[in-house]
Amino acid sequence: MNKDINMKIIKTLFLFMFFSIGIQKTYCQTYKFVATSFSVMEKVSNGAWGSWSDLQPVNIIITLDTNKNRIIVYSKEIQLYEIQNYEQRQDGQSDEIYPFVCKDIDGEDFTISIITRKSQENRKQLYINHRNVIIVYNIVNFLDKEINRESTIKK
Repeated sequence: MNKDINMKIIKTLFLFMFFSIGIQKTYCQTYKFVATSFSVMEKVSNGAWGSWSDLQPVNIIITLDTNKNRIIVYSKEIQLYEIQNYEQRQDGQSDEIYPFVCKDIDGEDFTISIITRKSQENRKQLYINHRNVIIVYNIVNFLDKEINRESTIKK
């Protein structure tokens, strides 16, 4: 009888460990995006925000690595941002926003947001909001970019 109870406990522990690992893997993922263009806005001398620069075409990879808690923008100068906090998702009528409080290489806190523009055919943007400069990247999911590239080649 004790042997049956021990086997039940072992089975229960095994199942618990199996599901715990499965759930952990679900939440710890790496998401890849391709930036297709970017624009910059800076604060001017009086502290007000200037105008957005013209959109510049780019073709760079951006990764959101929830396992290592970082966002990497593989631009000419690699931008590495350490995620300090995953803020609550904001879901409005026109936008869905995933904000992250990050720390840059100099140790300064700022916010990065991935925004889906629902009213613009679910266009995705990545906003890097530093104290004196904001960079916006128009992004697509890495897989979507590959599919679009293949369909363009076939046409």
